Amino acid sequence: MDDPLPEQMRAAAGDLLAALDEPARARAVYRFDDTDARQWLEYRPRPRPGVCLDDLGRPARKAAHRLLATALSPAAYAQAMAIVALEEVLDRAEGWRGGRHSGDYWVAVFGDPVRDDRWAWRLEGHHLSVSMTVVDDQVSPAPIFFGANPATVRHAGHPVSRPLGVEEDLARALLDSMGPAARARAIIADEAPGDIVSATRPRVRGPVEPLGVPADRLGPTARALLDQLVAVYLDRLPPELAIREARRLDGRELHVAWAGPVRPGQRHYYRVQGDDLLIEYDNTTDDGNHAHTVLRRPDSDFGQDVLAAHHTAAAPR
Repeated sequence: MDDPLPEQMRAAAGDLLAALDEPARARAVYRFDDTDARQWLEYRPRPRPGVCLDDLGRPARKAAHRLLATALSPAAYAQAMAIVALEEVLDRAEGWRGGRHSGDYWVAVFGDPVRDDRWAWRLEGHHLSVSMTVVDDQVSPAPIFFGANPATVRHAGHPVSRPLGVEEDLARALLDSMGPAARARAIIADEAPGDIVSATRPRVRGPVEPLGVPADRLGPTARALLDQLVAVYLDRLPPELAIREARRLDGRELHVAWAGPVRPGQRHYYRVQGDDLLIEYDNTTDDGNHAHTVLRRPDSDFGQDVLAAHHTAAAPR
């Protein structure tokens, strides 16, 4: 039987730290209570906490990838690797001027994964950010950001690379399946916002108003498609976490909203909201060929849920 997920993460993080030399370890490891570094989300090409994979030897780089793989399903890991590879594609498209490269991803560990009952880690770079917090052997996932630029690479009219295609196609199918009244309520604006609303803030400014149409106003086909769309984002997680998150949402009210034109190739945005759930998608630059997606838990990002339970259990009675 496979080791439970917390043990897998502990072992993978321990292997990563063991593979780092002292200078790299000094850049990679932070205190768990360094909240400025730990509660961090940055999907743009900016300086960030941690150690760069490009500065590591092959064993340490592979250890970082094995750690990332503990947090993602096989399909999501493939998406993540496609996103990383797009850095070379984008650099070529920009005439090699920006120096973008597929090694420009950074890993950071917060606390001691071997000894501490509270620790966390993150792997992040342009258009990829995966944060996991482990407290009392409970894994709290989020935020998880996937982007793609270009969102689609075509040859002779056919897509040859489209890492986030399912996220767009299912949302369009959902919108098409709605009746006129539900569709009118779902489309909240003629123009899309410039980016995802939650942006790079460590906490979602809230509460975010649940705009759009509630799930209980959708017909059976549209409701089934909404469930499929939510599952696409939850299924970025390993099965045991995806199942747990799906059960947590069972019976909870969801809202779905769309902004921007509905014709493909135009700048557009959507979001799905529920109890401690925020899914956002935007494709609003480069004429609708530059996508951002994020799965957030506004009340629980960066382990706020498991930390609260930990503090409650530790409080004097």
